[in-house]
Amino acid sequence: MNRISSQLAGRLSLVPLDGGRRPEPPALVVVAHGSRDPRALSTVRTLLDQVRALRPGLPVHLGHIELNEPLLPDTLDALADREAILVPLLLSRGYHVKRDIPEMAAKSPARARVAPALGPHPLLVDALHARLVEAGWPARMDAATRAKTGVVLAAAGSRDPEAKVDTARTARLLAARLGVPVVPAYATTAAPTVQDAIEALNADGRTRVAIASYFTAPGRFATECEEKAPWIAAAPLGTHPAMANLLLNRYDQALSTPLRDAHPRGAGQHQFAAPPRGATSHPHPALAV
Repeated sequence: MNRISSQLAGRLSLVPLDGGRRPEPPALVVVAHGSRDPRALSTVRTLLDQVRALRPGLPVHLGHIELNEPLLPDTLDALADREAILVPLLLSRGYHVKRDIPEMAAKSPARARVAPALGPHPLLVDALHARLVEAGWPARMDAATRAKTGVVLAAAGSRDPEAKVDTARTARLLAARLGVPVVPAYATTAAPTVQDAIEALNADGRTRVAIASYFTAPGRFATECEEKAPWIAAAPLGTHPAMANLLLNRYDQALSTPLRDAHPRGAGQHQFAAPPRGATSHPHPALAV
């Protein structure tokens, strides 16, 4: 249904009420981090092909923050003075979303606005749940088994406290879907580590622990987290259909919001929208339920 709705919206957007054809819509520039793992670039390119299939007629481009080509400044330079909406292929707020991407956009000739990070969002929970099911998460679970089960939401990590807020919100949404505790944990920079989260769940009597991979594509951090799984480990979000739909959701959200100057130093025109706020934290300091 999401795919059909998105395709219909894309086609209708090209047809104005007077029967003519509208000008080309603002370009969607998906901003990936970049990775030395070749699987990451292949995954991102496939994901963009899915976006193009969902929204025919929408110009879709790729730009990387680092490590891979095309780099974001090169992509924006090629767009010249056209209007573009930059959608970070990043799962939470942090330095890249708040500073790097807006500053690159401000130095470009493109009339760019920056959409929010992808998370938190229910579509991410759909993808996380589906990946766990693919890895062996049971369709049904009796009460005794549920009492012994927990999940670690393994993310990359950031020094920005708002990134942890966003990841914790996703953990709570996933916990509500699964009916078991979900502990956010990090591969680097932030605490707790994945191993610490596993031990916290074990201390709470949760001896059957799954790893939910909160990464957009395969890579070193995702692999290291999967290797720590005591039970099952889900694949990264990758090319799950919910990801393509979410990129378009963020594009549409930014497109419907008037441009305003929100760059930290006042340069350029960049629009930000804050993600939804989560509920209160779980009483156990290590468990998000």
